[in-house]
Amino acid sequence: MKVPVSILIPIKNEAANLPRCLAAVASWADEIFVVDSHSTDGSQSICEQAGASVVQFDFNGTWPKKKNWALDHLPFRNEWVFILDADEVLPPGTGAEFADIIAQDGRGHAGYWINRRFMFMGRWLRHAYYPNWNLRLFRHRLGRYEKLVDGATGSGDNEVHEHIIVQGTTGRLKSEMDHYAFPTVDIFVEKHNRYSNWEAALDLQEYLRGADGRPGKTEAAPGRPDAATRLQSPAVRLRRRLKRLARRLPFRPTLRFLYVYLIQGGILDGLPGYYFARLHGFYEFLAVAKAREMKAALKAKP
Repeated sequence: MKVPVSILIPIKNEAANLPRCLAAVASWADEIFVVDSHSTDGSQSICEQAGASVVQFDFNGTWPKKKNWALDHLPFRNEWVFILDADEVLPPGTGAEFADIIAQDGRGHAGYWINRRFMFMGRWLRHAYYPNWNLRLFRHRLGRYEKLVDGATGSGDNEVHEHIIVQGTTGRLKSEMDHYAFPTVDIFVEKHNRYSNWEAALDLQEYLRGADGRPGKTEAAPGRPDAATRLQSPAVRLRRRLKRLARRLPFRPTLRFLYVYLIQGGILDGLPGYYFARLHGFYEFLAVAKAREMKAALKAKP
C-alpha cells in the first residue's frame, strides 16, 4: 500500500545524492515529483529510474523560486505534500508515520515539523545545529513559502532561509532525517558563498527601510494574513528576532562563531564542531562584507 503523500524534491546536479534520497521514499510514497533546473550530470535519468516524475524549472531571476513555483503549478494528486531536499534521507518508519497522520486527517493539524541531524566530516553533529526543525509535511492547499527579500539575490533559484507558512496549527513528527548538506568543506564554502548573497540582500533591504528591525516583505496567498505573523514555531520567531538584533551589532562573525560553538554546544562535537562553528563565522563575515559593499555602491550613485 502506497502512502497518499506527494514528495517534492528540488534539484540541480544532484546525481551523487539522489540514489540515497530516492531509495528511502520510492517504496512507499504514492507520488514523487522532482523539480530540476536543467541538470547536466544524469540526475534526470536517476530520478526516472526510481519512478519519479521530472519537471524542469526556468527561473526568472527574482520570484517565485523553485519550491513555491512547484507548489503552485504541479498537478499533485494528494492532499498532503512533503518537501525533501536531495541531500536529505528519511529513516525507515517514516512512511508508516505519514500514513497514520493522514489516515487520522492530520490529527487536526495543517502541517508538521521534522527534525534534521546534520552530518559533517563523517559524523552527526549532536549539538551544533541540533535540533533543527523544519516544517515540511503539510496540506498542499494550506501552505506556501514566505517571501522575505525583494528582487534578485544571486543566491540561486531555490529557497534559502524561507519557511513554509500554513493556515492552521502544526505538530511535530517523531521521525528525524539525516542531512548530508556539507559532505566536504569545499561544498560548504560554495553553498554559503551563495547564501551570503541572500543574507546581504536582506540586510540591505532592512537598511533601506530604516534599519528598524522589521522583517522583510512577505508574500502570502490571497486572503491570508501577512506571512511574517504566521510562523508557527516560537523557536523560529526567536531566531528571527535575534538575527535582526545581530545585524545592528559589531563583531557579527565572532558572535556567530560563539553562538554555534558555545551556546549551541558545538564545543561538545569535538574538532568537527569547532570547524563547523568557524565556517559559520566565516559565512557571517561574507554576509557583512557583501552588505557593506552593497551599501557603499548605493551611496556612490549620483
